[in-house]
Amino acid sequence: MAKQQQAIQAIRGMHDILPEQSLYWQWLEGQSRQVLGAYGYQEIRLPIVEKTELFKRSIGEVTDIVEKEMYTFDDRNGDSLTLRPEGTAGCLRACLEHGLLHNQSHRLWYYGPMFRHERPQKGRYRQFYQLGVETYGMPGPDIDAEIIALTDRLWKQLGIRDKVELQINSLGTSEERLAYRGKLVEYFQQHLAVLDEDSLRRLETNPLRILDSKNPDMQTMLQQAPVLLEHLGEESLAHFNSLKATLDDLGIAYQLNTRLVRGLDYYGKTVFEWVTEHLGSQGTICAGGRYDGLIEQLGGKANHAIGFAMGMERILALLELLDNVPVAATTDVYMIRVGTSAEAAGMRLAERIRDAIPGLKLQVNCGGGSFKSQFKKADKSGAEYAIIIGDDEAQRGEVALKPLRIDAEQSTHNHDQLLQTLQDWHSQ
Repeated sequence: MAKQQQAIQAIRGMHDILPEQSLYWQWLEGQSRQVLGAYGYQEIRLPIVEKTELFKRSIGEVTDIVEKEMYTFDDRNGDSLTLRPEGTAGCLRACLEHGLLHNQSHRLWYYGPMFRHERPQKGRYRQFYQLGVETYGMPGPDIDAEIIALTDRLWKQLGIRDKVELQINSLGTSEERLAYRGKLVEYFQQHLAVLDEDSLRRLETNPLRILDSKNPDMQTMLQQAPVLLEHLGEESLAHFNSLKATLDDLGIAYQLNTRLVRGLDYYGKTVFEWVTEHLGSQGTICAGGRYDGLIEQLGGKANHAIGFAMGMERILALLELLDNVPVAATTDVYMIRVGTSAEAAGMRLAERIRDAIPGLKLQVNCGGGSFKSQFKKADKSGAEYAIIIGDDEAQRGEVALKPLRIDAEQSTHNHDQLLQTLQDWHSQ
């Protein structure tokens, strides 16, 4: 007897989204599309694989993402390719490649899976989904305020606005950060005994990231560190103050977080995060900022850009925690067919119904079965009505229509009457 092979399972940290779960994803995606459309943003669809060099040049070679977390491989031509760990670099590459940034402004959004080889935990996966927004060609703080207002509106529409907090900061220009970096390194070198291993490594590569450490033993020292906002020039301060004034005018509450630096090297001036206390350590559900310098870094002419990405799994986890997702039934009407003639007549009728009522969700029983077993499936489907056809009904050109969710009598209809009844019900 042949030995049964062991079943293959999904890769650790890469999860299936089952049909009952996908309903919630579809609802969140639909709400997001609606808000993005209301602000005039257009969708761009991007490859999930890019040349590795794109991420080394954009994210930075001495970041955790590039050094440890990327899924990188050589293809058959010997080119080094990488599954995208984030979306900004690919979106900007596409815009540069297709000439979208020449004397133009754009408001774009994209959606799909990202990949990072991290230690899987709740809210942090190796394949995770992000919705990202990128805007190009607009230098002023008004577009910074707009994308924050867009996210604020989405949280309200999802019913979670009171469960999230907006944190903002300014990182100034690259020159201002370079001058500040020297002062920060000097301060940290006076407290080497307090720095953990990760921070000691970052001291040589990206000392600003140390400010974002969650190590409780370092918090007192970090609170006394030099503040970047106090080292910004006049133009950077004016940009940030104008953003805050617009948010105040719009009634969007925020917290100034002078230790908010973001994890990627390309950010400058405005940075922001939406955070929640309801998801433990994975409390950031949306984050972004301005990255004007990245365009030149990838070979384009100097221009302006700001964007954000939101983690879909974390938002869904928050919605699930709050029981905040209204999900429509997947089936409106279930057709029960018992008998050879009934099966043929039912299939023809089902297509006629779909032609006449395009939005109706009609599921036809397939695979046979007794009336009792089919009726159980109809009830389990969540349908409002069951259409019942036996061989006798098929010969007479009739069906029985039975309400499944209300206490009402079963009724008999010819096909024209059935179509009218279903149309009237569906249009309500």
